[in-house]
Amino acid sequence: MDASAVAEVSLTDWWPVRVVLLVALAVCVVLVWRIRRRIARIGFGVVAVLLAVLNVLVEVNASYGYYLTIGQAIGLPGRDAASLSALDPSRVPSSGVVISLTIPGRTSRFDTRPAQVYLPPAWFARPRPKLPVVLLLHGTPGAPEDWTNGGGAAITLDAWASAHGGTAPIVVMPDINSGFDGDTECVDGPQGKAETYLSEDVPDFVTSRFFTQPPGAHWAVAGLSEGGSCAVTLVLRHPARFATFADYSGLAGPRTGDSNALGDTVAALFGNSLTAFREHEPSWLLTHQRYPGLGGWFEVGDQDADPLAAARQLESQAAAAGVATRLVVVPGANHDFFLWRQAFADSLPWLADRLGLRQGVR
Repeated sequence: MDASAVAEVSLTDWWPVRVVLLVALAVCVVLVWRIRRRIARIGFGVVAVLLAVLNVLVEVNASYGYYLTIGQAIGLPGRDAASLSALDPSRVPSSGVVISLTIPGRTSRFDTRPAQVYLPPAWFARPRPKLPVVLLLHGTPGAPEDWTNGGGAAITLDAWASAHGGTAPIVVMPDINSGFDGDTECVDGPQGKAETYLSEDVPDFVTSRFFTQPPGAHWAVAGLSEGGSCAVTLVLRHPARFATFADYSGLAGPRTGDSNALGDTVAALFGNSLTAFREHEPSWLLTHQRYPGLGGWFEVGDQDADPLAAARQLESQAAAAGVATRLVVVPGANHDFFLWRQAFADSLPWLADRLGLRQGVR
């Protein structure tokens, strides 16, 4: 089996991989007991421990659904992000291209990791159409690459583009936390001006660099977990910049913990200001304003208690506030990449409609 074949071995259908690991582990254990040379026994013992740990990691990954294949997990050649300067603008590719680049925080001074950007085949056409944009937000802990790894975003977008003449949204996957375990909740707080970065710096940079539709009706924000609640809050607070949100397993709003309970949220994120908290709380915004031009998609697993409660409450309040809403509850699904891959694929046709792609692009 060559490297490319190994790279495609599934890690989500984990039984074949686990059987191989268990057989190898059993062989090592037998050799440890049968070999008399001390150094050899120590060596096989170390290998046995490593195999046992690897077996646990494979099972955890299979439960969470982050790495789809061995290639993703160990970095074998695959669909790596290119740089903007490396793109060949003279030809239209058969599939979309993912690039990695830094989106500077010119106004916010927000310190970020490189973003991932999906450019559909249509972006390479001449004359270049002005395409709509989706900001696709990760959670915490997490990174922009989560959407191109466990989220399978490029695969989903390529399938859509293939069925629609190479046209799909430009999808920007920015950093929202400045680090793997950061938790800004997309507000301007002690960890940096994440809200300003996402609502001003990112749209301004993307519009000028990729010649997209301007912020507004043709821009959407979607996200998983923390990114899902961020999507709702950002769109409600900046309806002139974004007209659509998609919330996959988000909580009721900005939260420092893993539940809808406030905990120390008001103190940690808003300097103990209840006014500032309310101005970022979707439930408060939806019951104090109307949003007749907006659209909102909620998708959540029925085994994910707090996000499920949040989705049901916010969908009802959003509909009452004039938002065009959809609520999808997935039976048996939990808080993992299996659900988030499905949610993005489920919502993409609706997002495309909201962004005007069904009517064509200019």
